[in-house]
Amino acid sequence: MTHICQYGTHRVIEPANALPQNAQKIDNTLPIRSNELLVEVDTLNIDSASFTQMKEACGGDLKKVGEMICGIVAERGKQQNPVTGSGGMLLGTVKEIGPEYPNKNGFTVGDKMASLVSLSLTPLHIDEIIEIFPERDQVKIKGHAIFFPSGPVAKIPTDMDQILALAVLDVAGAPAQAYKLVKPGQTVVIIGAGGKSGSLCSVVAREILGNTGKLIAIEPGKGGQARLKELECCDHILDVDATDPLAVQRSISDLTNGEMADLVINVASVDNIEMSSIMAAKVDGTVYLFSMATSFSKAALGAEGIGSDALLIVGNGYAPNNDEISLKVIREHKKLRELFERVYC
Repeated sequence: MTHICQYGTHRVIEPANALPQNAQKIDNTLPIRSNELLVEVDTLNIDSASFTQMKEACGGDLKKVGEMICGIVAERGKQQNPVTGSGGMLLGTVKEIGPEYPNKNGFTVGDKMASLVSLSLTPLHIDEIIEIFPERDQVKIKGHAIFFPSGPVAKIPTDMDQILALAVLDVAGAPAQAYKLVKPGQTVVIIGAGGKSGSLCSVVAREILGNTGKLIAIEPGKGGQARLKELECCDHILDVDATDPLAVQRSISDLTNGEMADLVINVASVDNIEMSSIMAAKVDGTVYLFSMATSFSKAALGAEGIGSDALLIVGNGYAPNNDEISLKVIREHKKLRELFERVYC
């Protein structure tokens, strides 16, 4: 019998010695092992960069997007976009709890849950795709998923709609990291501020900055700009192309008298904005690259090429208690919750 592992290596089919995330193929079959959690899946929340890539590859045809998702899962045993490498997360109902599963959340069969670990490493089986919601990167399915002891999961709270909770938990790492990184008095730039993770980070940044410092949003989309104005948390909202690093640098320089930003948070699901993020920051500033559209080799080599000593932080979607932190933000900020309920539910 294969030795069970807390990281799920017993599910890896190929290549040898891989962990589930970087494996080409994993085992998504039943029954579950003694240290696993079985979930009946209701909704996949596809990573924004991944969904955008699939939608563009399929010419906007949602039926083809569904076929592509089913094809990826059939081939890999998980939803891991072969182009972006990213996955997403899911919403479901606890169906079975292995006797050796640690169950830190105190799950019982029938509990609603959301994953806080990527679909790119989660064993997933799809019976059928029921509906696709392109405006919020969500796919309603019938199927099952399997979780290992090492994978963070969360109970769906009872004081909000589960789709609202899913939308917030999907990007829980971003506001949790913002709480760690933003300091009073800083100049903070958020690229892609009008989106889901961007609006959460903007609210967190304003909360920490208070009347100090400066919060600058880069958001070329008219819808995103309108949402940010509604939240009333940014000092400046810039309509500038984030793929043009010199334009971004000039804009931030103009607003800061050449001092640039102490902290740049990049949450935009757009290719080729690594250098805009770095060039918006001070030479010794901090750049948090949350988006899975980021090429970290471009960021590292690009920073070297312009003589920037900025601290580059990989966008790890996990932070301790990130589920509690992100849900607390949505509970405490009425305008943000109303926005999420209108746009993402």
